[in-house]
Amino acid sequence: MKRILTMLIIVLFTAGCTVQNEPATTPVPVDAKAIVLQTGLEKRVTQDNEFAFDLLKKTISASGETNVFISPLSVSIALGMVWNGANGATKTGMETALKMSGMSVADINDYYKIMQSTLPTLDPTTKLSIANSLWYTNEFDVKPAFLKVNSDYFSAYIKQLDFSQSWAKDTINNWCAKKTNNLIKDPLDKVSSDAVMYLVNAIYFKGIWRKQFETKNTQEANFTNELGNQVKVNMMYQKDTFTYAQDDYAQYLDMPYGNKAFSMTVILPNDGKSTSDVLNQLTSDTWNNMLQTMTSSVVKVFLPRFKNQNKFSLNDPLINMGMSQAFTDNADFTNIANAALKISRVLHDTYVEVTEEGTEAAAATIVEVGVTSVLNPPIPVFRVNKPFLFVIREKSTGVILFIGKMGNVEKY
Repeated sequence: MKRILTMLIIVLFTAGCTVQNEPATTPVPVDAKAIVLQTGLEKRVTQDNEFAFDLLKKTISASGETNVFISPLSVSIALGMVWNGANGATKTGMETALKMSGMSVADINDYYKIMQSTLPTLDPTTKLSIANSLWYTNEFDVKPAFLKVNSDYFSAYIKQLDFSQSWAKDTINNWCAKKTNNLIKDPLDKVSSDAVMYLVNAIYFKGIWRKQFETKNTQEANFTNELGNQVKVNMMYQKDTFTYAQDDYAQYLDMPYGNKAFSMTVILPNDGKSTSDVLNQLTSDTWNNMLQTMTSSVVKVFLPRFKNQNKFSLNDPLINMGMSQAFTDNADFTNIANAALKISRVLHDTYVEVTEEGTEAAAATIVEVGVTSVLNPPIPVFRVNKPFLFVIREKSTGVILFIGKMGNVEKY
């Protein structure tokens, strides 16, 4: 009987904040130092961000959901682990989806290693950790080179488990819970009787707004959702200096966390424009051009307090992005093992919460692989009372950690 190789890559991103009892007296953190990438690796940041925008567009299209939230950097790291096990056209297809053109295997793996080791060190006021693990059943022979690349470049914790035991699932889930501060406890629903391997990537982030909203300024307000219906939300408010821009499509507001290493950019479509209009013209180039136009400005900010949960199958988005062969009987993952393997499904679970203090978010991605069968202008008003987009990124490199669209906000 054919065995199923289930490779679970669980990608978890969380961000949060602590309540500041006396924000006025809290010392302002020293601005973060930039990440200095070796020559050529900045190209991979651009590619990763192109992957982020493409994945969001394809996921919105495939899911039909009003609210869509994904963690593209985590998905990229997860698929990067699998990509090291691919060969031939399967590997080329994954490179197309992940926008890996024109870079060597060594450079790509160096990029992943640098990001995973450097991002957590940028902001002492922000908690960020990235952890990987690889679990495989006792009787499955994994190629040493595949284990080594996951150890050397992804710092993966590698462990054999007896998948026939009931506690195998709990062992993997407990590892996930520990690495995500118990925010995602049971991402693995079951260990299939034919499963032979699970790869897990977990990212944990906890931070606070550099300029927090005061709870006393939060008031009930209307939000017009994608269907044109008005719903009640808790609208936060502050007037302060932020980096801001506006073009023919949208207003853009950048809100930093901690020492400004990380920030959220909220994208509010102009009147007569939709989130789809903005996304259709959003590429890595247009994004970078917009960031260069942002200037410091006093802004009146109205932002709804919100939270959202999603669960997606990413099979169709990733197939449409170019890695179709990885899902077929013609897939070639012989760098993992001497077996005919393919990706069966890619699942992505997410959670996001935005409050006066900061942001909390979580994401889990499961990849299942089986055997084949100039004048002083008026103060801008940034009133987020309709569908919007948001991006959280590391500012010195520009790499996008996660991205989302809110078509509807429920009172929270």
